[in-house]
Amino acid sequence: GSLPTSHPIHIPEIMLSRFIRRTGAVIQRRTFASGITRLHAEHPNMCQTVVHESTGVVYLAGQVPDDYSLDAKGQTKEVLSKIDTLLEEVGSDKSKLLSAQVWVKTMDDFGAVNEIWQGWVDPENKPCRAAVEANMAHPDILVEVMVTASK
Repeated sequence: GSLPTSHPIHIPEIMLSRFIRRTGAVIQRRTFASGITRLHAEHPNMCQTVVHESTGVVYLAGQVPDDYSLDAKGQTKEVLSKIDTLLEEVGSDKSKLLSAQVWVKTMDDFGAVNEIWQGWVDPENKPCRAAVEANMAHPDILVEVMVTASK
C-alpha cells in the first residue's frame, strides 16, 4: 500500500542522513503547517534551498565552488551554474533574482568576479547586490554567492 500524503512522516535525522549518503537521493522536506519547502537538507547545519510557498520567495544558501583549484573566474562560473540549477529545481531562474550577496576572498579578484557576473546576470532584471571581501570557510574558496529570488 501507499502512505497517505496528507500527514507528515517523521524520519529520524540519522536515518535520513544515511539514506541520502547511501543512495545520493535528493530529499524534499516540507513543513506543512507553515508552507515552507526545504530542499537539499542533508547538511547538518543548513539546507540549500528554502521556498516560502505563500509568498513565492526562494532563498538559496551561499554557494561555493566544488573545484577549489579554479581561479576566481572559474569558481564564479561554477557557483553561478549551481545557482541556476537550484533555481530551476523550484521553477525560478536568474531573471527573477531579488537580491544577491557576493563574498570574495580578496578584492584583487573583484574585477574577475564582476566580469563573469555581468555575463551571467539578466541585464533587464538585475537584483539588488552587495559584494564584500571576506575570510572564507576554506582557504582555497575565492568566491561565495547567496541569492534570493521569486518563483
